[in-house]
Amino acid sequence: MKRTILKIFVAAAVAATSAASARAQTDALDRTNVLRAAADALGIVRWADIGNGATRLPGIDVVNTMEFWGVGASSSSGQALKSEYHVALGYNPPAMRVEMTRTGGAAPQHSIQTVRENYAWNESEIGAGLISGKGTATPAAAALKDRLLQLWILPYGVVKAALAAADNTKISAQNGATVITFPFAGQLAGITVKATLDAKNFVRKVETRPDNPSLANLAIEAEYSDYGDHGEILTDIQSPGRIVQRQGGRTILDIQIKTWEANNPYLVFPVPPNVAGRK
Repeated sequence: MKRTILKIFVAAAVAATSAASARAQTDALDRTNVLRAAADALGIVRWADIGNGATRLPGIDVVNTMEFWGVGASSSSGQALKSEYHVALGYNPPAMRVEMTRTGGAAPQHSIQTVRENYAWNESEIGAGLISGKGTATPAAAALKDRLLQLWILPYGVVKAALAAADNTKISAQNGATVITFPFAGQLAGITVKATLDAKNFVRKVETRPDNPSLANLAIEAEYSDYGDHGEILTDIQSPGRIVQRQGGRTILDIQIKTWEANNPYLVFPVPPNVAGRK
């Protein structure tokens, strides 16, 4: 009797292990297929599959730097103002410069907000603070996480970060749509991302949720629509034609894209010496 019970226990354990292994393999396959479909939709990865078998070379991420221009509205002190929006960005290293001109208030507002890796600063003009007498660079360390978040919640950042999260990236179906959920790492650790794909596998909606309630300003909902090739020189890279961001149910950004340069334009984001603490 004891031997029979032992055999049953062992058989059950083996079956459970096999089932868990099968689920893990299925999860990995689903994750690979979904992330590949999302990357293919955007056109950011070039694949080098060989034949019909298991031989496969890794995908090559062909997008690093981008630049885009748009017009619309953004929130300033709770007031929606007409805004001209110019963004330059890169993912290696992670960096982003947002230049915005707002009109419609008491006086025009012009700002240049920049982030690179562990540094955030404001520029009085592009390149300020790099050469003596050329503009002013003002450190903005408190804005570091928020500015990095703006970079990584763009569709390209979402796919890159989901791939980097590996087994921590989960795939599910909600209301008939495919959903990708994963945690950010590095400076944005403690923030969970939920990205919803549309029927064409484009990143349609991105929601961020910080674990720490005191970081409620990092809870953002972004929507992307009207995907197409918005470059002056057409490429295979698809970009959203409209970006809408909400915070606490309130729209804080609504931009219609005019041009999106996705062919790795030459962009640099040197950290001014005073921001880096070198003087």
